[in-house]
Amino acid sequence: MLPALFLAVLLWGGQPPAAPPPAEPEEEDVTAKERTYEFNPIQAENEIKIGRFYMRRGRWKAAAGRFEEAAKWNPQSAEAYLLLGQAREKMKDLAGARAAFEKFLELAPESKDAAGVRRRLTKLPAPQEAKPPQP
Repeated sequence: MLPALFLAVLLWGGQPPAAPPPAEPEEEDVTAKERTYEFNPIQAENEIKIGRFYMRRGRWKAAAGRFEEAAKWNPQSAEAYLLLGQAREKMKDLAGARAAFEKFLELAPESKDAAGVRRRLTKLPAPQEAKPPQP
C-alpha cells in the first residue's frame, strides 16, 4: 500500500492541478444610455443627505455632484439649489454658484434663507464677470 501511495505522489508531482486563469471583468458599456430622471423626492433627499456628508468633510466637488443629482430627481427642491450654490461657491465656481442661488430664489423667494442668499448674490461677480474655476 505504501509503495502505491508513493508512486501516486511521484506521478502526481506534488502540485495541485493548475486552476484556469480568472475571467477578466467585463468593461462598462460605453454605449449605455444616459440616466433618465423621473420625479423622486425620496432619492433627492438621499442625495442631499450624502451631499451634506461631503460638505462636512470639505469635499466640495463631491457634494456639488450630489446636489446636482438631487436637483435632477426633484427639480423643485429649493434646498438642493441652495446647497449646490454653497458648494460651488466653495469650489470658486462663482458663475455656477450664482446660477444655483438664482434658481433657489426662483423656487423659494420667501424662504428664511432668501435674504441671506440675496446678500451673497450681491457679493458675487455679475454673470459676465464670473469665471469658471481653474482645473
